[in-house]
Amino acid sequence: MPRFTSPKGGDDVSSPHLYVANCGPAVGVSHETIASVFGMYGEVEGVYAADESGTRVIVSYHDKSSSQAAMKELNRHPCPSLGGRTLHIQYSVQSLGKVNNIASVPVSTSASDLDIPGLHLMHDFVTPQEEQELLAAVDDRPWHHLAKRRVQHYGYEFCYEIRNVNTNQYLGQLPSFMSPVLQRIRSFQALGRAADMSLDQLTVNEYPPGVGLSPHVDTHSAFEELIFSLSLAGPCIMEFRKYTTGVWQGNSTDLENQIPGKNLNFVKKAIYLPPRSLLLMSGEARYAWHHYIPHHKSVACVQVDQVNDSLIRRSARRVSFTLRKVRQGPCRCEFPQFCDSQK
Repeated sequence: MPRFTSPKGGDDVSSPHLYVANCGPAVGVSHETIASVFGMYGEVEGVYAADESGTRVIVSYHDKSSSQAAMKELNRHPCPSLGGRTLHIQYSVQSLGKVNNIASVPVSTSASDLDIPGLHLMHDFVTPQEEQELLAAVDDRPWHHLAKRRVQHYGYEFCYEIRNVNTNQYLGQLPSFMSPVLQRIRSFQALGRAADMSLDQLTVNEYPPGVGLSPHVDTHSAFEELIFSLSLAGPCIMEFRKYTTGVWQGNSTDLENQIPGKNLNFVKKAIYLPPRSLLLMSGEARYAWHHYIPHHKSVACVQVDQVNDSLIRRSARRVSFTLRKVRQGPCRCEFPQFCDSQK
């Protein structure tokens, strides 16, 4: 349930949310009745209990003009629709909760700011309608439950125990709902050689609040150079590490628990991935940088991330579509110190 508090600046500061006293189930007024009465002044998004007394509620409107109209007409005036009850109303604001400031590096909104060769971020790669259609398509299909998230695999199943695929177990062509995305990737001129690559493996991940992704490099011998990740439903901050000692994969859990700057020598960078954006990892970004999404142990206390001067509220759900091309032979990349085929 949303949390609310008094606005900074005192009673003169308006907001779409109203704190209403002398009103609630404990005095015989249901939330449905409250929504109906306050709905005469604008679109009501929700009615919430302000505390446990049952006599105080929060009425949330879509916009401030509606709350201002209700404030003017109902505050400290007998309300005929509520049996002549006099309401005491103040403006309220929604609390964002504690801000996640654990990132030790600035968070970029553009891949070019990170200066990681081969990393590209395309905003609004799909439309809001296409986003909803893609989410509906996967939600209509069975999910496989992992320890902390749900996944779906198409083309080839990804085996997490070996971080590879079994090329002898072909699941069939990628589903038809991916056709618009694949066509757009092929026709996007800035991707160059991507147009010539037939992507044949899709992993769909659903991340609940607080659940991240352990640091890893996609296994060189498993997939070709280009890896695409489409973010839907919610945003996230993805971080990258490059180990100057040439650490290969190792134990992801150990990497995640290591303290930056202690017993390790690596470069760390971070980027904000908004919903409907497409991230491309190629070249050095794909072969030499670990990527990961930090886990957050206390979801209730950490509800927003700070990106530059903006506070970004986390979504209740984030779904990623990762598209790759299964490699049929050993990797011959230019980064042997990070390569399982050449180690």
